[in-house]
Amino acid sequence: MNFKPIIAILFSLTLTACEDIALQFTPKKQPVISNTPLAKQAEKRFWEILHSGDYQNIVDANRLLMAAYLQNPNDPRLAAHLGFLHIWKITERTRMPKQSIPPTIVNDIVLAKNYFADAVELAPSDARFLGFLGDSQLVMGQIFLNNREQTRGYFTLQHAIRAWPEFNYFTAGYPMTTLDAKSKYFQEALKWQWRTMDLCAGEPINRNNPNFSIYLHNQTNQGPKRACWNSWIAPYNYEGFFLNMGDMLVKSGNWQTAIKIYQNAKLDKDYLAWPYRQLLEKRISNARKNVKFFQQDFMSPDKTIAFNSGYGCVMCHQKK
Repeated sequence: MNFKPIIAILFSLTLTACEDIALQFTPKKQPVISNTPLAKQAEKRFWEILHSGDYQNIVDANRLLMAAYLQNPNDPRLAAHLGFLHIWKITERTRMPKQSIPPTIVNDIVLAKNYFADAVELAPSDARFLGFLGDSQLVMGQIFLNNREQTRGYFTLQHAIRAWPEFNYFTAGYPMTTLDAKSKYFQEALKWQWRTMDLCAGEPINRNNPNFSIYLHNQTNQGPKRACWNSWIAPYNYEGFFLNMGDMLVKSGNWQTAIKIYQNAKLDKDYLAWPYRQLLEKRISNARKNVKFFQQDFMSPDKTIAFNSGYGCVMCHQKK
């Protein structure tokens, strides 16, 4: 009898068991928040650039955050902000002249995934980090035609939704807006936006007349429902949500309901100060015509969905 195959299998199993045991007893990274002058400077610069929509200076913020993170690679906040910078860079790449967008831009989604994975390991209870990790996995799978990675991202997002539905129904559905309007996952993402509205309202929203004015009294900056409203982190989160959801309805062909959804963005007391209100008002005027543009993904801010407009992050986060 030839025992070599059996010996090879046993050796492989033994090696696998040893690896599992070694990993089990290897200490995990432990979170340590940085309070050094460099870390404080990097955090300040990150928020300055994001809140001013200063896409051109992402490199500057990235340099400072990276330097601080190398001093302390156990800080989940620094890891998450590095991840967000890379997602911002690739999401709003259409701000660059089309001929100057390098193919290496896709490296940013790989880096985003890496840093969000680190943030999740260090702060597993923060459902925001889990949602952004799922987005990174999903987009990376789409770019590199890796169905397994897309599936991994989808299920990461399902975990994130269960952890904080008010935040992650939107987070999970946002990158899916790039899919074909008739696809199963686009339709699911649109249902998730309706579900977000239901949760924020505290009851099912009328799908034919989604008037959110009667729910403005629910505004809060506490608890899970704070994700429904504006905050210091995302000063126009409310407006951005309704702009994106309206875009999804237009893309699906339901431009009549989209107009009603767009109108909800105007209900916020700070709407007139929103830097992207003109983008929304043009969408209201052109909703019917935009159906074909959004479905064909024309690459100009007025004729493409929010995610691909070049302002996919700052429409919620830019202050002025």
